[in-house]
Amino acid sequence: MAKPLVAIVGRPNVGKSMLFNRLVGKRLSIVEDTPGVTRDRLYAECEWCGRTFDMVDTGGIEPSTDSEILQFMREQAQIAIDAADVIVLVTDIRTGVTAADKDVANMLLRSHKPVVLAVNKADSTGPEDPAVYEFYELGLGDPIAVSAVHGHGTGELLDACLAHLPPQTDEEEEDDRIKVAVIGKPNVGKSSLINCILGEKRVIVSNVAGTTRDAVDTPFENDKGKYVFIDTAGIRRKSKVDERVEKFSVMRAQLAIERADVCVIMIDAREGVTEQDTKIAGLAHEAGKASIVVVNKWDLVEKETGTMEKMRKDVMRDLSFMSYAPILFISALTGQRTERLFELINFVNDQSNMRISTGMLNDVLADAQARVQPPTDKGRRLKIYYMTQTGIKPPNFVIFCNSRELFHFSYQRYLENQIRSVFGLEGTPVRIVIRQKGDKE
Repeated sequence: MAKPLVAIVGRPNVGKSMLFNRLVGKRLSIVEDTPGVTRDRLYAECEWCGRTFDMVDTGGIEPSTDSEILQFMREQAQIAIDAADVIVLVTDIRTGVTAADKDVANMLLRSHKPVVLAVNKADSTGPEDPAVYEFYELGLGDPIAVSAVHGHGTGELLDACLAHLPPQTDEEEEDDRIKVAVIGKPNVGKSSLINCILGEKRVIVSNVAGTTRDAVDTPFENDKGKYVFIDTAGIRRKSKVDERVEKFSVMRAQLAIERADVCVIMIDAREGVTEQDTKIAGLAHEAGKASIVVVNKWDLVEKETGTMEKMRKDVMRDLSFMSYAPILFISALTGQRTERLFELINFVNDQSNMRISTGMLNDVLADAQARVQPPTDKGRRLKIYYMTQTGIKPPNFVIFCNSRELFHFSYQRYLENQIRSVFGLEGTPVRIVIRQKGDKE
């Protein structure tokens, strides 16, 4: 059973994102005193009185606007409203009821969904501000005075949401969906890929670099499995990150990498691997995430015999630190080879979750040492006692030896290559920790 969904909507700059962060207990949504900072829908899990449900923050709704971005935002908010079980309309006590509030309220009344009216920025303590009563004219029932900044009234707001949620079922299924972060520099086609996969305008696509700012979660299911795609803001070079909002976006993309199971690293086929692509891939590698390198816009490349193989070699050379990652050539625009992506996601996720018994590992270790003797230094030889796996995602191994100093990096890399040659472990980094006699746990 899917969890119930509560959508937070309202006109721009009434404090929706700050209220969203307060209710879910995390700073997920970008908060900035500029209208239009939240553009896509942003999902998070919320728990109240033992009930767990999903909450979605939306971009501000401008009922009538000529701005392309604001029209996109309205589309996104409408999709959230259609999917929601309960809608929270956020208004601003300081401005009172505006014409835009009335238009949004009428839009919600037409949806025939339960609506909870939140009057935000009621920051003072003590008796209720009489200005709250003005909001009865929206025709949405009792307004609830809340303060996203201080948290006043949020309990009452969540109680009201809970009262409208569908009855709780006993089926509490474990989330076995693979979380996939789509990462890359701006304008490589991350949002286009997700829209191609979903077959709907789920994410704002625009040629304006920096259109996607928040990391956006999109559940998706097909015959290959269950997934959550996280579309992230394009990561720019630090010298180009001058806006505060842009800095938050980079942070969100890094957080998306942290909570993903698999990273899809997108590269523009026309440009090849740039320095920025290398840095982005490095973030996924350092975080220990299973990764796939996706070369997008392959339909725009002039091809001759061997063009793909040459590009594959160039990518492997430039991303030599993650030679384990499979490379896929696609076109998000035409859909070319995008169906192959799911097989690779499942494959690298399984490899990242692989567990190898200590007995099998030590057989490989003994064979590797027989082929290439451990190094010596000044008459002392490295002795390796045994090896064991201590974790997954990525696979972590501990090797016990007589001296960490004698364990040269090149021999460690040799052992990693031997493990990979026997067990595969494609698409995932491998972590090896060296311990010597006398080390404390």
